[in-house]
Amino acid sequence: MGRLIVIEGLDGSGKATLTARLVQALRGGGARVATLAFPRYDADVHAELARDALYGRLGDLADSVHGMAVLFALDRRDAAPALRDLLSSHDVVLVDRYVASNAAYNAARLEQGAGGEVVRWVHDLEIARFGIPVPDHQLLLATERSVAAARAQRRAATDPGRDRDAYESDDSLQARTDAVYRELAAQSWLSPWTVLEGEVDPNALAARITGP
Repeated sequence: MGRLIVIEGLDGSGKATLTARLVQALRGGGARVATLAFPRYDADVHAELARDALYGRLGDLADSVHGMAVLFALDRRDAAPALRDLLSSHDVVLVDRYVASNAAYNAARLEQGAGGEVVRWVHDLEIARFGIPVPDHQLLLATERSVAAARAQRRAATDPGRDRDAYESDDSLQARTDAVYRELAAQSWLSPWTVLEGEVDPNALAARITGP
């Protein structure tokens, strides 16, 4: 069975870039690697509905913290069989965003910390009830919030179909989410975490996440 490695971080933190660099490093070492990214906006109806809500196209749905969390969780539940298949046929599966994203963003929306009610609720829903695979290791890209925000703004300006959604454009929410992410990492929530600050050596990181 392969190792499930999750990359977490704020919007614009560089998750896709790190995923690509890790894939190259891992494959260079002979590992069979697969990737998956959440939310799967173009592959799952629950994620599609969540996106519509975040752009204000579904009335007041986005105002419901638990309603939005359920949609994102159902996306992962739908993907769980395919994820298990990938884990059975690969050495490493790299996932861009996972359960901790649901925990961090919704705790931040409710102004709770990592020990708050909604983090426990997300765990009970996604892990205990839906039974989705538990990560072996989680990586937190602890990019400076100002840098991440600037990247997200540039992406929105250069990609006509990638305007910032309600979460991405809320700087206060992003700051609170960053704080919850760091608390989850400090608590080793679901699995061991590595907090990445500054320049990342993908080869050293690849060795670390695949080692005993």
